[in-house]
Amino acid sequence: MATALAASRRRRRATAITHAILILGVILFALPLWIVLMGSTHDAATIGRGEVPLLPGAHAVENYAAAWTEGAARTTGVPVALMMWNSFVMAVLIAVGKIAISLLSAYAVVFFRFPFRMAAFWAIFITLMLPVEVRIFPTFKVVSDLGMVDTYAGLIVPLVASATATLLFRQFFLTIPDEFVEAAKIDGAGPLRFFWDVVLPLSRTNMAALFVILFVYGWNQYLWPLLVTTSTEVETVVIGIVKMIGSESNTDWNIVMATAVLALLPPVAVVLLMQRWFVKGLTDTEK
Repeated sequence: MATALAASRRRRRATAITHAILILGVILFALPLWIVLMGSTHDAATIGRGEVPLLPGAHAVENYAAAWTEGAARTTGVPVALMMWNSFVMAVLIAVGKIAISLLSAYAVVFFRFPFRMAAFWAIFITLMLPVEVRIFPTFKVVSDLGMVDTYAGLIVPLVASATATLLFRQFFLTIPDEFVEAAKIDGAGPLRFFWDVVLPLSRTNMAALFVILFVYGWNQYLWPLLVTTSTEVETVVIGIVKMIGSESNTDWNIVMATAVLALLPPVAVVLLMQRWFVKGLTDTEK
């Protein structure tokens, strides 16, 4: 009896410590976001005095309306609505493009037999070992020579290829039973029909999981848009937030914080809306 009570106390103590650590972690992560959220509801003078607001202010509507329609008037003056649209287009097309190209390349490597098949796969895989900084200036040179600076194509096309997604789809396709391939051949299905009717339906959860990851990846891009865009017409919201921050006395911090909160919403919405598919795509092993 005493041993059971001692074990029960140890379990409760361990549970309490675990919960305390988790709560501390949540506070450390959430406190900066809370300060930004509260700061976006105060006027510029309050934040300019160095105060750290922890309670809502009375200027939320005007701050968000000004950010959405005008941006930071004293620095960039670019509406957040335009910047978020540019970021949304970039993130969606990067995610869709990466998935489409990776699906086709992995399908070719797994289900077709052609000369230098594995050499092609390893050529794709080796690009994972190259840091972004090694490739970024040659890539910019190519984009510049093609006249794609300050265009959606320049923002999106160089980031579409994905060795990581190709590797993940290849590993998944290798788990598809050979019987599926043989049954498709017996039924007279060609490669495209097999891809469309068999491979794609089996890959839906993987595609959903990758879409979430790649959307957030595209939305958070900073270095490449910084190099390839000089016009405000294709400026992304991540770049816009940085440009909004001028000198200490010339920064509308309330507008900057409102913009930061608005910039959080699309990736959070994508994660929440696709959470079930995202988790299933990462954990589901049934074929």
